[in-house]
Amino acid sequence: MPLTIYGYPLSPCTRLVVLICKEKQIPFNFVHVDLRNRKQKAPEYVDKQPFSKVPYIVEDDGFALYECRAIARYLIKKYASQGTPDLIPSGLQAEALFEQGASIESFNFNPHATGIAAEKVVKPLLGLQTDEKTLEKRLIELNEKLDVYDVILGKQKYIAGDNLTLADLQHLPHGNLLFTNGCEDLFTSRPNVARWWNELTSRPAWREVTAYFNSAA
Repeated sequence: MPLTIYGYPLSPCTRLVVLICKEKQIPFNFVHVDLRNRKQKAPEYVDKQPFSKVPYIVEDDGFALYECRAIARYLIKKYASQGTPDLIPSGLQAEALFEQGASIESFNFNPHATGIAAEKVVKPLLGLQTDEKTLEKRLIELNEKLDVYDVILGKQKYIAGDNLTLADLQHLPHGNLLFTNGCEDLFTSRPNVARWWNELTSRPAWREVTAYFNSAA
């Protein structure tokens, strides 16, 4: 296979890369990096990912890349002619709207979603106590952002316009982590967000991702 993904099944960033592979019909090998036993700190791992995070990819020619959004963009452009089209649109205005949508996710969704996930999911897994004040603050912040999402999605089908892009797909891994851990109301209580979220989570590629990691568990 032309691509190997080094990742951790529960990692949202890992799941984003696998999702892009599914959307773009890219075959891949998956190497499970055991984070609980700190395998990401091994010298041979740090040589490829100096920040000791997951995932990173390696192609048959030895090309290696880390940071999930960079990997997603690279794969979408490399395999532009196959799978789901125009996940990064061409054309000056369409690309600008995509970049706007990608920034919306990066700065208005992801920081709050990761903060909530850290308190509701990661800390309990590690045997640590949830900071309820921090959790409440993050939930308030994300609810405020999703109120704006609902306005945006009342005017257009997706975050960057009327066509699906990577800007939408970037929401799925962390969003699903919240949805499946007691935060469904974030996505179901607003009609336009609910419609958008239901469409994203119903995509065959995303269902393949969840099935893939459920079978590997």
